[in-house]
Amino acid sequence: MKVLHIDTNHPCLIEGLAALGFENYVQYTAPKEAILKIISQYDGLILRSRFPIDSAFLKAATNLKFIGRVGAGLENIDLATAAELGVFLAAAPEGNRNAVGEHSLGLLLALFQKLHTADQEVRQGIWDRSGNRGIELDGQTVGIIGYGHMGQAFAKKLSGFDVEIIYHDLKEIPPLAGCSQVSLETLQSRATVLSLHLPQTPETIGLVNTHFISNFKNPFWLLNTGRGSAVVTADLVKAIEKGQIKGAGLDVLEYETSSFESFLNDTNKPEALRYLMESKKVILSPHVAGWTHESHEKLAKTVVEKIAVHFGMSS
Repeated sequence: MKVLHIDTNHPCLIEGLAALGFENYVQYTAPKEAILKIISQYDGLILRSRFPIDSAFLKAATNLKFIGRVGAGLENIDLATAAELGVFLAAAPEGNRNAVGEHSLGLLLALFQKLHTADQEVRQGIWDRSGNRGIELDGQTVGIIGYGHMGQAFAKKLSGFDVEIIYHDLKEIPPLAGCSQVSLETLQSRATVLSLHLPQTPETIGLVNTHFISNFKNPFWLLNTGRGSAVVTADLVKAIEKGQIKGAGLDVLEYETSSFESFLNDTNKPEALRYLMESKKVILSPHVAGWTHESHEKLAKTVVEKIAVHFGMSS
């Protein structure tokens, strides 16, 4: 079978597929329109997020048997059409869950200890010990929304701290030791930290808005390493200004493009984005929580393994 790769990935992905007997071809820079004309020649497609795979694209791929997404989610693929056409989909949340868990913990500890502001001030010759006094994680109640691979990985990283861990998920998911599943209302009444680990779905877009935030009993810290679309940035800013949200660690932003290209050089930045970029109560990273050197390889290997299992091959 012939496989087309439209994004660069770890070399072990092509090597692994070749070892299974696949023929690999690359088109890393060709536009979607050009690939649309040739996709019928291929049995498999490997991508990250260069462009969405919509219904028209899938229907043009008349020989397509599988798509490998080297990442955690599948929201850039028309799932209904893929299912209708019998196209096997292989995502790889197992490949970067540890990276996301560590990054989430890093954001939280940096916020609590004001490492981002302390570092910048010392570099500017400012030695403000009192102003950079931190708080401790022990004694906090950490609420996790989305208890899949990423949410569970974060909970595991928290297990060494003296914290209460509660989580909410639409599915009934057995808890890790020391965690408990609760209703959304219970989470909102108890959490002092909220960490989002959600895919992008119609239900999660704009979830964290003014109404959602107002239902929290305690002022809380917000972490988002899932999808930027889950948080209404303007409402987040209002909540920070009112003290409803004490601070935020954001690896993802509402304004991101699906291809992960930079949008920060736009001179017409939304005012809410400007606020986040200037606020000392916010730590930002460029959607890299799941993109460590180690996960780069793990993601690729996971996709190869899932394709091998699906087709009954030996990896």
